[in-house]
Amino acid sequence: MISVDEATTRIASAFSPVESESVAIGEAAERVLAEDARARITQPPAPVSSMDGYAVRTADVIKVPTTLRVIGSSPAGHPFDGSVGPNEAVRIFTGGVVPDGADGIVIQEDTTAYADRVTINEATRPERHIRVAGLDFKKDQILLRAGRRLSARDVSLLAAADLDRVTVRRKPRIAIAATGDELSPPGTPRGPGGIVASSGYGLSALVGKWGGAPIDLGIFPDTMDAVATIADRAADADLIVTLGGASVGDHDLIQSALGPRGFALDFWKIAMRPGKPLIFGRLGQTPLLGLPGNPVSTFVCAILFLRTAIAALLATDLKLRPLSAKLSAPLPANEKRQDYIRARLAIRDGEYWTEAFPIQDSAMLSTLANADALIIRPPNASPASIGERVEVLPLFDC
Repeated sequence: MISVDEATTRIASAFSPVESESVAIGEAAERVLAEDARARITQPPAPVSSMDGYAVRTADVIKVPTTLRVIGSSPAGHPFDGSVGPNEAVRIFTGGVVPDGADGIVIQEDTTAYADRVTINEATRPERHIRVAGLDFKKDQILLRAGRRLSARDVSLLAAADLDRVTVRRKPRIAIAATGDELSPPGTPRGPGGIVASSGYGLSALVGKWGGAPIDLGIFPDTMDAVATIADRAADADLIVTLGGASVGDHDLIQSALGPRGFALDFWKIAMRPGKPLIFGRLGQTPLLGLPGNPVSTFVCAILFLRTAIAALLATDLKLRPLSAKLSAPLPANEKRQDYIRARLAIRDGEYWTEAFPIQDSAMLSTLANADALIIRPPNASPASIGERVEVLPLFDC
């Protein structure tokens, strides 16, 4: 068995980034930039007012009150075509271009207006309430670096920089194949000993959330011939993920059925719980990740290893960062495998506190659904008492 860290490193090193493609800015959210994004314009392109009021020469309003002649207006999108001279002002609105000659804004609450005159009741200073040209960004400035997964805020920024299209990594194609005679889809008849196939649905959702394109190949019976066809049906995938068939047993067929089709093993078995019987290798030129069949084992391994693979394909960082939390309940000593314990996570007095669920069976999806985090217990960890700190992996985005 190898460690979780070694498995993660070997998986990450097995992938090259997928190709790039151009997409419309409206379709770019959650995509990963393949190249740096540069502004096509300066924003704001000219000095603009941040308030409703009057554009003035600050030299004219040092002593107040003083009355100025209003020579025009500058609403947003309709700049004043002229220049502000001595003892003159221009009515201006938020977003309006500051006219030539003016170097400050007096907000309308500090004025008294009548006819074509305005009395300034409060002084202002140069550049007061003015957004200078380029305050936000300048033309050709790098706004976001390659490898960034675009958020809604990022998309707004790039649109403001006049980018109607961006170059992103294409979505990696992740083929998902479940194996097992006992499995059947939800809502379909099943015989004695039958089990509803559930892991593939959660796995597909995770793949989509992490930036991939899931390809559900369905359920394969426990026969050599059936499992061997995965090689044909996943020919266009960037990664093949199998569910089940990874343990030692007469009906665990991934290695034996796919070996004749070109499967080469990199490693098998990881010193972790749940998820020990994980397989990684290549089916021809395509990496294959064989996840254990128990639903919780599938999910935990996906968080640690499938997420790593997709990040490598997208040339981005999807790594979950552990948090430090205090224990609300004691934990027993751990055995030789690294343990990932489903737990609740709460904030009390500004600190994270965590408590493990009492039953950690790897088939219990209800516990997984109600968990906020996974407590990481290193190999051979000593018993831990209430108040001791542990590392946890938050499940907020899973």
